[in-house]
Amino acid sequence: MLEELALKFETTLKKVRGQGKLTEKNISDSLREIRRVLLDADVNYKVAKEFVENVSSKALGKEVLNSITPGQLITKFIFDELVVLLGNSHSEIKLNASGLTVILIVGLQGSGKTTFSGKLANKLKSNGRKVLLVAADVYRPAAVDQLKTLGSQINVPVFSLEEKDAKKVSGGSLKFAEEKNLDTVIIDTAGRLHVDENMMTEVADIKSLVKPNEILFVVDSMTGQDAVNSAKAFNEKVNYDGIVLSKLDGDARGGAALSIRAVVGKPIKFISNGEKLSNLEAFYPDRLASRILGKGDVVSLVEKAQHSFDEGEAERLEEKLRRNKFDFDDFLKQIKAIKKMGSLSSILGMIPGLGSQVKNAKIDDNALVKVEAIINSMTFEERSKPKVLNGSRRKRIARGSGTSIQDVNRLIKQFGQMQKMMSKFSKKGLGSSFNNLNFN
Repeated sequence: MLEELALKFETTLKKVRGQGKLTEKNISDSLREIRRVLLDADVNYKVAKEFVENVSSKALGKEVLNSITPGQLITKFIFDELVVLLGNSHSEIKLNASGLTVILIVGLQGSGKTTFSGKLANKLKSNGRKVLLVAADVYRPAAVDQLKTLGSQINVPVFSLEEKDAKKVSGGSLKFAEEKNLDTVIIDTAGRLHVDENMMTEVADIKSLVKPNEILFVVDSMTGQDAVNSAKAFNEKVNYDGIVLSKLDGDARGGAALSIRAVVGKPIKFISNGEKLSNLEAFYPDRLASRILGKGDVVSLVEKAQHSFDEGEAERLEEKLRRNKFDFDDFLKQIKAIKKMGSLSSILGMIPGLGSQVKNAKIDDNALVKVEAIINSMTFEERSKPKVLNGSRRKRIARGSGTSIQDVNRLIKQFGQMQKMMSKFSKKGLGSSFNNLNFN
């Protein structure tokens, strides 16, 4: 979704780049295109109209400084307005410093509530919270088993009852949490249609019973304006505190992401992408606006790296690089750390300037799996001393990893080239080498 929008914005903004000044005509032409891009993305009509009017009022009459181009200036106006549209600032979920915190998860059927509940439990646990997951979806077949599977993966207890009574499950979970000295309860409720009055009444009753500190509405980003309509209906019934955008990495047009905050008036708090329990991002309006405009998101990328890479291991790696001792074992550790950060396309999409290029590139995440298999089929000696990898050893590694001789040869050749590059850095000194790199 982000790559598609970014590509369309970039194409539109190219038309005003290189012009000497901003005029009423080129502003009007550009914003007409921007309005079309927003409507094509299924953004709410009123939201798109107001967005364009606000950008136009900021741009008209502005002189272009010698240091910037008209394209840069109007991009700045569009960025500022996107940030406003998405909510201005980051909004945290409410957690009690002492006593029990109850978080209620609501949304439509198939929106990704259960997966998000597991991701949120994983995130809060990593921050020191003692979490309980509650299986209050008593209608969907295997919903309880799905939540138990997610809980077991992150070693978080899951509360459920044999009775198909969501209110009893929700109420009983609070007593259970207090008995087990847990401080955070995440209640995964059943998906419901906003036109189903009985189901909507049930979730309102659960709210009255458990008195949650936070109610989060999970919305499937791929459902367009239907998502916005359901968000309004749920808000009228339970008055939730925040929104979670799921499946934003899918083939969505993006209208829900850009419309929902303006229409409902509630902050977006999380982005839930992919099936991995680590794939959960706190929502920052300025970061998403930057990605939509193809400017990347370096801050989020650095945060992902900090969570995935061990600081002590990084220091040991730097020392190995200085001594030119980087081997296949070190390479394998880096691959595993990169995989924790998410898909390769999502990582590359956060790097400024690569968003639109990544869109049409064939990036195969299974390539890393193949590399892991090849390295795992090597002996300790072969990993530490790649020079011993003769023809017979390479054949054995190919058989053991289920790959071809060509795959093994390609990896060894690429690794040798990488070692040479790192050797140059180590000879110059890592600090001075990086200082001399040109990132413009």
